[in-house]
Amino acid sequence: MLQKALGITPATAMVVGTIIGVSIFVQPSEITRQMPTVGGILLVWIAAGVLTLFGALACAELASAFPRTGGVYVYLNEAYSPAVGFLWGWAMFWSMHTGIIAAIAMVFARYAAVFIPMGDLGLRLTAVGLIVLLSAVNILGVRYGARIQTAFTVTKVAAIVVMMVAGGWLIGGHVVPSVADSAPVMTTTASGFALAMAAGLFAYGGWHMVTFAAGETRDAARTIPLALVLGTIIVTVCYAGLNALYLSVLPLETLRASTRVAADAADALTGRGGAVAMAVLVVVSTFGAVNGIILAGPRVYYSMAQDGLVFSWVGVLHERFHTPHRALILQAVWASLLTLTGTYRALFTRVVYTEWTFFALMAGGLFVLRRRSNYAPRYRMWGYPIIPAVFIIASLTIVAF
Repeated sequence: MLQKALGITPATAMVVGTIIGVSIFVQPSEITRQMPTVGGILLVWIAAGVLTLFGALACAELASAFPRTGGVYVYLNEAYSPAVGFLWGWAMFWSMHTGIIAAIAMVFARYAAVFIPMGDLGLRLTAVGLIVLLSAVNILGVRYGARIQTAFTVTKVAAIVVMMVAGGWLIGGHVVPSVADSAPVMTTTASGFALAMAAGLFAYGGWHMVTFAAGETRDAARTIPLALVLGTIIVTVCYAGLNALYLSVLPLETLRASTRVAADAADALTGRGGAVAMAVLVVVSTFGAVNGIILAGPRVYYSMAQDGLVFSWVGVLHERFHTPHRALILQAVWASLLTLTGTYRALFTRVVYTEWTFFALMAGGLFVLRRRSNYAPRYRMWGYPIIPAVFIIASLTIVAF
């Protein structure tokens, strides 16, 4: 039997830690390329945070109604049929989840190379080593994975806060370059705004993963909804603050061209060497993100095995540690193969739209379930039916673009 070892702090840390991975440090330029003004850029980041919160609210209600291991897989089963849940889990294993693990592990290796130079093979082996290490830690017990998650998330958020405060102090009352050159040089279009929102929501990805471990969460019907809301709010504040800092120290044209925005901003604030400090932050951030994603995924495969939708041996728990060790090993092997072969790039690119299709289905499940007399969630989301409808439309817009 799975042990209930997660409380509100590690659950919230899991939400924050899996969302804040690498996107916010590496590629905010995608949004800047689509939006001509500072105000428009900040609007996109805040709007993306609000839409993520809408999805988290819908997920919170479903988690309070079905506080079982598997999360989104369980909700799709309950609202529609096991076939829909199976498709979610199948896509997770072959591409969505393992592809994300491989991609972020590679980013970890690339930033670790700032301190230990290595070639392409060394980068891949370092990424595989990270996957194997964190998979082993999570086999030892969910409490160990949760402790790592909490420690690295607290460190990550503290570093972001220090960066924002120090940046504000260093900027002082000087005229900031982004504002100075913020006169529109292009026109905002509907498609541009949609593409900017898609890039922003991609950076908020991972918020749903805490639901996968509901079976190991104490009072899951209360803890997971609270963790989803608190975690999403914390991330939105961090993202808005970081982007305000980026926009305050870098001209818009520099932001549009940059592929390492956080490092460029750090260099602009402190001179050469700031990028090294950012490399440390990215290493910490990616380490925590990979740990949270590795912890979450096997709970879905375990739940699918219990329902007879995959081989039963996948759902066997470790006799001593009470963790889905076989599912963790299987996930580690496939994610490592994706890392070594490089095919994770193609997989990662192709499946983003798949995840958001399922998110729309998940929110649509609220409309299906609320018509059933036996549906009794402990928490009912605020703003129904408008908020889930808006979330569905936004999700399908991302799929379209």
